[in-house]
Amino acid sequence: MADPKGFLTTDRQGARSRPVEERVKDWNEVYVPGSLLPIISEQAGRCMDCGIPFCHNGCPLGNLIPEWNDYAYRGDWDAASERLHATNNFPEFTGRLCPAPCESACVLAISQPAVTIKNVEVSIIDKAWDSGSVTPQPPERLSGKTVAVIGSGPAGLAAAQQLTRAGHTVAVYERADRVGGLLRYGIPEFKMEKRHINRRIEQMRAEGTKFRTGVEIGRDVDAEKLRKRYDAVVIAAGATTARDLPVPGRELNGIHQAMEYLPLSNKVQEGDFVAPPITAEGKHVVVIGGGDTGADCVGTAHRQGAASVTQLEIMPKPGEDRPASQPWPTFPMLYKVTSAHEEGGERVYSVNTTHFEGDEDGNVQWLHLVEVEFADGRPAPKEGTERKIPAQLVTLAMGFTGVDRENGLVEQFGVELDARGNVARDDDYATNVPGVYVAGDAGRGQSLIVWAIAEGRSAAKAVDRHLTGAPSALPAPIRPTDRSLTV
Repeated sequence: MADPKGFLTTDRQGARSRPVEERVKDWNEVYVPGSLLPIISEQAGRCMDCGIPFCHNGCPLGNLIPEWNDYAYRGDWDAASERLHATNNFPEFTGRLCPAPCESACVLAISQPAVTIKNVEVSIIDKAWDSGSVTPQPPERLSGKTVAVIGSGPAGLAAAQQLTRAGHTVAVYERADRVGGLLRYGIPEFKMEKRHINRRIEQMRAEGTKFRTGVEIGRDVDAEKLRKRYDAVVIAAGATTARDLPVPGRELNGIHQAMEYLPLSNKVQEGDFVAPPITAEGKHVVVIGGGDTGADCVGTAHRQGAASVTQLEIMPKPGEDRPASQPWPTFPMLYKVTSAHEEGGERVYSVNTTHFEGDEDGNVQWLHLVEVEFADGRPAPKEGTERKIPAQLVTLAMGFTGVDRENGLVEQFGVELDARGNVARDDDYATNVPGVYVAGDAGRGQSLIVWAIAEGRSAAKAVDRHLTGAPSALPAPIRPTDRSLTV
């Protein structure tokens, strides 16, 4: 146990954010660099090393949280990094992007603010990178087996790294021009600077993983030919079919899917554009969807100089306290203020878009909405509550409905889909096609980064067993049917 009295004597203290008026003028991460390290050992000391650490179950990766909390408290950063990497390939990603279901499951959270698990995690890995202790781990010998991984998001990268370290020759195929999937082009720079991805990719290259960018399986390369070329294939292409909004006026100019809008700002940061082809500058912006992707659109619009930003959500406003229907240690739906929301804008709940109105040139100008109330779990419009709000740029951030079914990948492989539009798989992540596996959102549906990494690691174990015909030494955090205690 770290500090036996830490949870009694030390209050929770998180990372300090840079002032709003400063950070909206740039695209750097919102937190003050180096602000965590002076306080993080004491924060790690709040961990009680519970007899049954429910944080393990709250985290799909099964992170050894009390162990690395203890090492961080004692200042043994190398040991903390080793324990952190034992279950998580990319803690610098999860430490910045995960909503931390582990903290919701923290035993201390029953009656006090939870341990700052996420902040401890990112402090450990950042210090490990700075000290040079994160090094390539190439395999001692090669198996002679080859694996193709389709997609370079967190699931694909985790599967590729595990399989490479097991001695297999792995090639990762990415249809975008750079490696990283949604980590690269779906996550704004102010949430995670892309240098964190770049140095992991260099580590993986040094270990032996090959990367093929600008190659879309199903269009540029026939999927069946790929299957014949490799001994196994892992589909980790994500759930990229965006949910649309089929209402009158949807065809007007200025209405875009979030994943059409967000990547362009990231490409500006990469140097591909001087200015984004789609910009919020000087416009009244409406973001439809109240989740994390919607918040990313809000923060991006602020930095582009929007005249106003309004975020719409069809569901009622969540409460600030854990509801009785979501008891500890489940992950509750609570009202949260992200860094993007701190920067301004209006959030409107319990409303539904009825139609869009444009000008004579076909550009969207107004969004018409109505308040709703739920009956039998379905939203019903409230009479007399219709109104319109200015909207010169609208982003749709309403989630995703499954794997891409238009690029030929599904048809050419011949994989079956489940009722939700995801690639169907068994308990070993295997599809109905021999030698073809699926991991992450492509098989699970839209979910959290920790689930993606956990599934990538677990699928790698199944593939390794398939290739060698023997029990695999690789760890497997979860099975596809696992749902942990979180939602």
